[in-house]
Amino acid sequence: MADRDEILAFADELLELDSYPDYGPMGMQVAGVPEVGRIASGVSASLELFERAAAAGAQLLLVHHGLFWDRDPRVVDDAFRRRLKALLDPGITLAAYHLALDAHPEVGNNALLARELGVDPTDRFAEIGFGGALAEPASVDEFTARVRAALGTEPLVFAHGPERIGRAAVVTGGAGRLLTDAAREGYDLFLTGEPQEPSLHTARELASTHTSGRSPIRRCPQSDTTRSSARRRRAYSKASSTGTW
Repeated sequence: MADRDEILAFADELLELDSYPDYGPMGMQVAGVPEVGRIASGVSASLELFERAAAAGAQLLLVHHGLFWDRDPRVVDDAFRRRLKALLDPGITLAAYHLALDAHPEVGNNALLARELGVDPTDRFAEIGFGGALAEPASVDEFTARVRAALGTEPLVFAHGPERIGRAAVVTGGAGRLLTDAAREGYDLFLTGEPQEPSLHTARELASTHTSGRSPIRRCPQSDTTRSSARRRRAYSKASSTGTW
């Protein structure tokens, strides 16, 4: 067994939690038992996840998207009460790490996904993302195949950019708005998790390509973003769209 507070203090320090102001309280959100023998993890807080963590005998649950957000109402309704009960009854501690995890250069999802796709994440992009050169330039189809293999879902691509991808930027999650920034900074492709509605036309007008693992991939004349269909959204993965320009 390990001490809960020591585990969380280590995570807070590793991820430099105080350096990334977020959309809600990060770190520990619900306190459970003080001793931890098993840790569970998931992307988003939900009743099902809490119940499955309890069934697995976990005392600590780590998530990317927690229970509390600044935009949410300050009311514990029936649904929220059931979520809290599912944590409090078995004594599970809930801790959330959002932007700080996105941004970490070693264990963060942006840096890890970039490396898995053959992108050297040497450059910080948009504060929490990473960009860099591919070891060898790849075609849009080749890069899309890498995204498909890494995320286990069919990406949506808007391919309106260069035929060969030399530099790519990665920001997982809802970052479609950053397509023009990626183009401006000289990236050939932008990969993000949640493209936005204007992304297709942005890609076309900027001549860039955008790819998404849980959303679309587009290639535009010189920059782009993507939006995912409801069907593709069901295959959720944290980093999911790619754009090239």
